[in-house]
Formats: sequence, C-alpha cells, structure tokens
Amino acid sequence: MTQTPTAHTPAQGKARAEFTVPAQHPMVTVLGSGDSLLRVIEKAFPAADIHVRGNEISAVGDPKDVALISRVFDEMMLVLRTGQPMTEDAVERSIAMLKASENGTSDGQETPAEVLTQNILSSRGRTIRPKTLNQKRYVDAIDKHTVVFGIGPAGTGKTYLAMAKAVQALQSKQVNRIILTRPAVEAGERLGFLPGTLYEKIDPYLRPLYDALHDMLDPDSIPRLMAAGTIEVAPLAYMRGRAQPVFTNVLTPEGWRPIGDLVVGDLVIGSNGEPTPVLGVYPQGEKDIYRVTAQDGSWTLACGEHLWTVRTRDDKRRDKPWRVLETQEMIGNLRAAHARRYELPMLTSPVCFPERDVPMDAYALGLLLGDGCLTGSTTPSFATEDPELAEALEAALPGVVVRHKGGPDYVLNRVKSPGDVITLENPVTRVLRELDLLRTRSHSKFVPDDYLYNSAEVRLAVLQGLLDSDGGPVTQRDRTCRVQFSTASILLRDDVIALVRSLGGVAYMRRRPAEGRKQGTALAAHRYDSHVVDIRLPEGIEPFRLARKRDKYHAAGGGGRPMRFIDSIEPAGREETVCIQVAAEDSLYVTQDYLLTHNTLNDAFIILDEAQNTSPEQMKMFLTRLGFDSKIVITGDVTQVDLPSGTKSGLRQVQDILEGVDDVHFSRLSSQDVVRHKLVGRIVDAYEKYDSQHGTENGTHKGGRTKRK
Repeated sequence: MTQTPTAHTPAQGKARAEFTVPAQHPMVTVLGSGDSLLRVIEKAFPAADIHVRGNEISAVGDPKDVALISRVFDEMMLVLRTGQPMTEDAVERSIAMLKASENGTSDGQETPAEVLTQNILSSRGRTIRPKTLNQKRYVDAIDKHTVVFGIGPAGTGKTYLAMAKAVQALQSKQVNRIILTRPAVEAGERLGFLPGTLYEKIDPYLRPLYDALHDMLDPDSIPRLMAAGTIEVAPLAYMRGRAQPVFTNVLTPEGWRPIGDLVVGDLVIGSNGEPTPVLGVYPQGEKDIYRVTAQDGSWTLACGEHLWTVRTRDDKRRDKPWRVLETQEMIGNLRAAHARRYELPMLTSPVCFPERDVPMDAYALGLLLGDGCLTGSTTPSFATEDPELAEALEAALPGVVVRHKGGPDYVLNRVKSPGDVITLENPVTRVLRELDLLRTRSHSKFVPDDYLYNSAEVRLAVLQGLLDSDGGPVTQRDRTCRVQFSTASILLRDDVIALVRSLGGVAYMRRRPAEGRKQGTALAAHRYDSHVVDIRLPEGIEPFRLARKRDKYHAAGGGGRPMRFIDSIEPAGREETVCIQVAAEDSLYVTQDYLLTHNTLNDAFIILDEAQNTSPEQMKMFLTRLGFDSKIVITGDVTQVDLPSGTKSGLRQVQDILEGVDDVHFSRLSSQDVVRHKLVGRIVDAYEKYDSQHGTENGTHKGGRTKRK
C-alpha cells in the first residue's frame, strides 16, 4: 500500500492521508465482506472520516488518528501478503496494539503483523498462532526459557498455546515425550468416591487436554502415542508417584542407606560414580510395588510409575538416545523374539568412595582371602603353584617372610630382629584379628567393609588378589573372555559381586552342590557347596596381576562390554514409598545391587494446567521433578482457586519465590488477551472490578475463591 499526498487541503488542525491498495489484493480482502473490516476501523476512530474510491482509501482527521489509521492499513497489507486473511478480531487487536504502543503502555517492539503471522503449528487444515501481543510474548518466552508460567483469566489461550508448542517440540524431536497434568481438586483428589474405572474417574478433569490434543494431532495416532508413553496425560496426584519402598537401599559415599532415611542435602552415588546431592525427598504413601530383576540376578523394588532409563537393540543400532519408561510400560513387553528388549545403563566410572586407611595391603588381603589359611591355630599360610604370587605377597607384607615348605605350600613367618622375644605376635595374625578375619575358614571368609567401601584402587587390588589366587580367565570361541571366580563362602561370593559391580562390571552367580561333585586331587569329600561367579569388567579395568592369567585374558580379546537387561517385572505387594530427586546431570542414582534408576523427567515437555489449584507443596514437588533437556509450562488463573478454605494456592506463592530467578519467566495475560467470545473479556473485567471493590479483609470470598491481588 502506498500513501500519497492529496491536492485538497484539510481543515485547520486536521491531517489527510491517501492509500493505494495494490491491484493483486482485491478490495474485499482489505475492507471485508460488506465492508465489515472498514466498519471496525471507523468505530475505533469515530472522529476521522475514511472514504473509499476504487482502490484508493483516504482518511481525514486528527493527525494522531490519521497516523494510526495509516499504520493499521500498512499492518493489514503485511498480513495479507503472507496469504493469511484478515478478520474483524485481527483488525481490532491490531488497533489495540498500535494504540498501546502510541500511549506508551507497550514498548512497541513487536508489530501487529509480526504477532498475527507467527505460526506455531499447522495441523488438520488449520494454523495455530498467537492472536495478541501478550500471547506472542508468552510463546516467545516458552522458546527462550526452561520454566514458563502463563497466568491469566480463562480464554486467553494459556493451555492451548502451550499444547501447540509441546506438539511442535515433539514433532521437531526437541523432546521425546509430552506430559500433561492438572490437579483434580474438584473431587478433592479423593477419586475413589467417584463411580467407574480410574480413567473414567479422572476423565472429566483431563478432557480439556484431550480436546486440545485432538485439535493438533491425527486422532488415530493419539492412542498409539499414549500407549508408547510418548504422550502421558494424568492427574497431578498420579504423576508424582514415581517411588521406591522406604526400605530400599540407595548407595551413598558411606555405603548403603534406606531411601526413606535420606534428607535433602544428603549425598548419593550417581551413574558416573561420583557423589550427587539429594534435591528433594517426597513421601508417596502406600503403593503397589514391583520387583524389577535383571538377567545377572540383580534386582530392586519400585512402583508402577517409577522411571527407568533404557534402550532397545534397535535404539543402539540406530544410534538413538536412551529413552525413559515407567515400570508399568515395560510389563508384558520385555522380550523381542527370544532376546531381552530393554538394556539398562551401567556405571560409566567406578564408584568413588572416600579413601580409608587399611592395616594390610589390599592385593595381599585378596591373595590371603583366596588361598590363605587364616584359622589362627597355626602360623598363617598360603598355597599356590605360582611362585610369582608368593613373591608378590612377601613384597606386600612388611616384617613377613614367605617361606616355601614344599609343593604349593608357603608359611608366612615373622621377620625376627635381634632381641625379639619369641612370644611376639605374627604381624599377619595381628592384622587378621583387627579385621575379624582370624579363625575364618574357606566357607566363612569375607571382605571387610574398610576394603569394600574404599577407593577404586583399593577395591580393584582386593579383587585382583582374589582372582589371581582363586579365579581365572575363561576363553570361548568367537566370544570375548569372561573371568571366573569360585569360593565356598557365600559372604565372599557376595562381596566379590559387590566389588565387580562397584567397578562398573556385571557378575553372574551359580551354585555347584557339594554332594556328588567330581573329586580332584583332594582325598576328602567336598563339605560345602561351591559358588561360581562369572565376571565381566569394563574396558580399562585389569582383573589380573599374575602374568600367565593376564596374558591369556588379553590374548582372548579382553572382557568385552558389560551389559544388563531387564529380565522380569513381577508384583511384590504394597509398601510405604518415597521418591527422591538428585542433582546429577542424567538424574540417575545407584539403588540396590548397583542398578541405576531415577525419578525425574528428562527430554520432556511438561504442562501443568489449572495450577492455581495446587498447594505450595505440590508446586514444589512438581518443579523439582524437572529433568534435563526438558521444558515446563505452568498455566493458571489466580482468581479461580478451588482449593479447600484455608489452603494457599501454590501458584500464588511461587510468584513471590521465583520471580527474577534465571531461566524462569512469568507471562501475565489479561482480559485484553481473551480469544473466546468478546463477552468473555467484558465478564472478566466486570469480575475484576467487583473483586477490587468488594473483597473481604482476608482476600477470600465465600466458597473458597480467592480475591486476585
């Protein structure tokens, strides 16, 4: 459109402008059917005279009005050039934006054309876009910030636009899943009193979210996406329950502790083996529990909504990222043909326990636990066919000489100095007494805690001593080499498994009964079952120091890559539960048997709708569930609180707490942003006026509604 001066002189104090509509734009697109758009402009500027002749439009009136009318037509032409039609509503909003900019109530950074032509999502023959300046800024804030609050009256598009951004993020693979939730406070979250199944009970509270989804996605695809866990729709009370029984062990730098004993600030072990602080602890009440077991025999307990990081063989082959699934999503889907479907992550580095002082060299202790005689009835002895081990043992034990008696037998004698009395205790015997190992036999040996929860170097040295003495490499055709260890002690078996898992490996155990077992060179029958542990350690973790075993292990290609797959998920009753959130980047923490699990939501677009009906505790729980590479949008209307009388709205409180926090944004919409029937905006304004004039002293009206402040 062009603006040209006219030959006619306007009246004193008035301005005149003329506009030419380009020929490619029919006048009906500019003026509207029956001149409906023109009448909107005339109504907005009643003191100005607007005339149309052919494709020429002229305006005469106050200079400010004429300038604004000129800008209105310019913005209309910019919109029309994109192929988008103008509507009466769009013209009204354009005028409102321009007047706000002129009056200084808006910074004028965005023009009406920029607002009206910003496409978010095109689906099923329609395009979803913001319709007001505040809506555009709300949408832009979602792009720029991790947590966005959309606060305003009903009809301002808070939830609908957030949903459109969520679908856009899913389709562009910015996130792997969408989670939609809202509190079901109309029933006080006591859904058991409502008739029907669980889904029938919660459906009324979630229906607006379903309706928005059906506007934006192919309806046939929605059940499939929900069944796959790509889209989750649930009441807030159900979404929070990702928990484990309170007695479930979680690994800390000091060892194992029940998850129910943890408090905010405690340290637990993350997937990288490093300590990570607990950010939140949330009791979840009594829940149905499942036993999740891996193929190596490791297991832990969790509720049906508990989260697991897993991947399938196809994910790995296609180089796809790990996915996050709930326990209940995997039930009945654990096999792909005959193969286990879901691989679990492993520790990426050995667990970092604080270094402790120990009274005996760790490698020497491992050798003695493997092939030493620690009964205390005689001088400590050691049996081996490898002189290399006897030499290594002597080098690691100051004040002790390892004397060869004959065959595989060696005695550990104290080195005597001039003047020593014969009653001085053997140094090895003294240390064994300190460690409570003296008088242990083959079936009762164990690894003391000071070694089991020590630095990775100490733990590996103990394991190497055990494997050099009572273990060895097992080669297999066309496969990498595994390591095997055997012992008659159940305690030592479990300790070896713990050492292996703490270093990032996997260990499988099996039992060989003593009865009927084929004899070797021993004349007496076996008295105790033998416990065999098959071990795979990660690359870079050397299982042997003994040269012949180490060389055989490497010649066979080493140990390969340790892997864990979920083998079974079975009901395990009901238990009191709790969930925690940790600060680790991947949100993972080490639970029982060195399994990795978590409760937070990574790679997700999460929308909490009707947030004014959350309590402060619920709001904190929800916000601290945020995982990495995720977005949260929280929408609500603080004038429509349905919480029980005396309960403060979490949406009200959070504004005082998080206002100004980096990467958290509050978008506030008003009656001017209502995009429903025009009467809705006027109703909202009327109620706000009434509230400001008739609010009670405590800010609450009858029925629990809270006055807007």
